Amino acid sequence: MKITLRSKVPCALETVQNRFDGELFKYLLLPGAQLIAFGGSTKGDIVHLKLPLAGEWISEITENGKSEDSIYFIDEGRKLPFPLKSWKHKHILTASGEHTIIEDNMSFSSGNIIFDALIYPVLLLSFLPRVWQYKSYFKS
Repeated sequence: MKITLRSKVPCALETVQNRFDGELFKYLLLPGAQLIAFGGSTKGDIVHLKLPLAGEWISEITENGKSEDSIYFIDEGRKLPFPLKSWKHKHILTASGEHTIIEDNMSFSSGNIIFDALIYPVLLLSFLPRVWQYKSYFKS
Protein backbone atom coordinates (compact mmCIF):
# COMPACT_ATOMS: atom_id res chain seq x y z
CA MET A 1 0.00 0.00 0.00
CA LYS A 2 1.04 3.61 -0.51
CA ILE A 3 0.75 6.88 1.36
CA THR A 4 1.74 10.25 -0.11
CA LEU A 5 1.89 13.51 1.85
CA ARG A 6 2.97 16.99 0.72
CA SER A 7 3.86 20.13 2.63
CA LYS A 8 4.87 23.54 1.27
CA VAL A 9 7.36 25.32 3.53
CA PRO A 10 8.56 28.96 3.41
CA CYS A 11 12.26 28.21 2.81
CA ALA A 12 14.55 27.86 -0.16
CA LEU A 13 15.46 24.33 -1.29
CA GLU A 14 19.07 24.59 -0.10
CA THR A 15 17.96 25.74 3.37
CA VAL A 16 15.53 22.84 3.69
CA GLN A 17 18.18 20.37 2.53
CA ASN A 18 20.69 21.69 5.06
CA ARG A 19 18.16 21.44 7.89
CA PHE A 20 17.02 17.91 6.97
CA ASP A 21 19.09 16.52 9.83
CA GLY A 22 18.92 14.75 13.18
CA GLU A 23 17.32 17.77 14.86
CA LEU A 24 14.46 17.76 12.34
CA PHE A 25 14.07 14.02 12.77
CA LYS A 26 13.81 14.40 16.56
CA TYR A 27 11.21 17.13 16.04
CA LEU A 28 9.12 14.79 13.87
CA LEU A 29 9.18 11.80 16.24
CA LEU A 30 5.99 10.51 17.76
CA PRO A 31 5.62 10.98 21.53
CA GLY A 32 7.52 8.27 23.38
CA ALA A 33 9.70 7.38 20.38
CA GLN A 34 13.49 7.61 20.71
CA LEU A 35 16.09 8.36 18.09
CA ILE A 36 18.91 5.89 18.70
CA ALA A 37 21.01 6.88 15.66
CA PHE A 38 20.73 9.26 12.73
CA GLY A 39 23.44 8.73 10.15
CA GLY A 40 22.19 11.21 7.56
CA SER A 41 20.40 11.27 4.21
CA THR A 42 22.96 9.79 1.84
CA LYS A 43 23.33 6.25 0.55
CA GLY A 44 24.51 3.86 3.24
CA ASP A 45 23.39 6.01 6.19
CA ILE A 46 21.33 4.33 8.93
CA VAL A 47 18.40 5.68 10.96
CA HIS A 48 17.57 3.69 14.10
CA LEU A 49 14.44 4.30 16.19
CA LYS A 50 12.88 2.75 19.23
CA LEU A 51 9.10 3.05 19.11
CA PRO A 52 6.78 2.75 22.09
CA LEU A 53 5.10 -0.67 22.09
CA ALA A 54 6.29 -1.51 18.56
CA GLY A 55 10.04 -1.87 19.25
CA GLU A 56 12.95 -1.16 16.93
CA TRP A 57 12.77 0.34 13.47
CA ILE A 58 16.00 0.48 11.46
CA SER A 59 16.13 1.98 7.97
CA GLU A 60 18.98 2.35 5.53
CA ILE A 61 19.30 5.13 2.98
CA THR A 62 19.51 3.16 -0.26
CA GLU A 63 19.55 5.99 -2.78
CA ASN A 64 19.90 9.75 -2.98
CA GLY A 65 20.15 12.26 -5.77
CA LYS A 66 19.88 15.88 -6.86
CA SER A 67 18.78 17.83 -9.90
CA GLU A 68 18.61 21.56 -10.53
CA ASP A 69 15.32 22.01 -8.66
CA SER A 70 14.91 18.90 -6.51
CA ILE A 71 16.65 16.62 -4.05
CA TYR A 72 15.58 13.17 -2.92
CA PHE A 73 16.59 10.25 -0.77
CA ILE A 74 15.04 6.86 -0.15
CA ASP A 75 15.07 4.91 3.08
CA GLU A 76 14.18 1.23 3.21
CA GLY A 77 13.34 -0.76 6.32
CA ARG A 78 15.98 -3.23 7.47
CA LYS A 79 14.43 -4.10 10.85
CA LEU A 80 10.73 -3.36 11.12
CA PRO A 81 8.15 -3.76 13.86
CA PHE A 82 5.51 -6.45 13.50
CA PRO A 83 3.57 -6.83 11.24
CA LEU A 84 5.55 -4.82 8.65
CA LYS A 85 7.68 -6.86 6.26
CA SER A 86 8.69 -4.09 3.86
CA TRP A 87 8.99 -0.31 3.98
CA LYS A 88 10.21 2.16 1.37
CA HIS A 89 10.05 5.92 1.93
CA LYS A 90 11.06 8.40 -0.75
CA HIS A 91 11.62 11.95 0.51
CA ILE A 92 11.46 14.54 -2.27
CA LEU A 93 12.35 18.21 -1.80
CA THR A 94 11.33 20.41 -4.75
CA ALA A 95 11.94 24.13 -5.23
CA SER A 96 8.77 26.17 -5.76
CA GLY A 97 9.72 29.83 -6.06
CA GLU A 98 10.84 30.99 -2.61
CA HIS A 99 9.28 27.90 -1.06
CA THR A 100 10.05 24.18 -1.01
CA ILE A 101 7.59 21.34 -1.35
CA ILE A 102 8.40 18.37 0.87
CA GLU A 103 6.84 15.16 -0.38
CA ASP A 104 6.80 11.87 1.51
CA ASN A 105 6.03 8.83 -0.68
CA MET A 106 5.75 5.73 1.47
CA SER A 107 5.01 2.16 0.45
CA PHE A 108 4.69 -0.73 2.84
CA SER A 109 3.55 -4.31 3.12
CA SER A 110 2.88 -6.81 5.85
CA GLY A 111 2.62 -9.61 3.30
CA ASN A 112 -1.13 -9.76 3.88
CA ILE A 113 -3.57 -7.37 2.22
CA ILE A 114 -5.94 -7.52 5.21
CA PHE A 115 -3.15 -6.51 7.62
CA ASP A 116 -2.10 -3.82 5.14
CA ALA A 117 -5.62 -2.35 5.23
CA LEU A 118 -5.55 -2.40 9.05
CA ILE A 119 -2.08 -0.82 9.23
CA TYR A 120 -2.85 1.91 6.69
CA PRO A 121 -4.84 4.23 9.00
CA VAL A 122 -2.28 3.79 11.80
CA LEU A 123 0.61 4.78 9.53
CA LEU A 124 -1.36 7.61 7.92
CA LEU A 125 -2.21 9.08 11.33
CA SER A 126 1.42 8.64 12.43
CA PHE A 127 2.82 10.56 9.45
CA LEU A 128 0.03 13.08 8.78
CA PRO A 129 1.25 15.53 11.48
CA ARG A 130 4.43 15.98 9.44
CA VAL A 131 2.48 18.21 7.04
CA TRP A 132 2.08 20.80 9.84
CA GLN A 133 5.32 19.96 11.63
CA TYR A 134 7.38 20.73 8.52
CA LYS A 135 5.64 24.11 8.13
CA SER A 136 6.25 24.97 11.77
CA TYR A 137 9.86 23.76 11.83
CA PHE A 138 10.92 25.59 8.67
CA LYS A 139 9.06 28.78 9.61
CA SER A 140 11.56 29.39 12.40
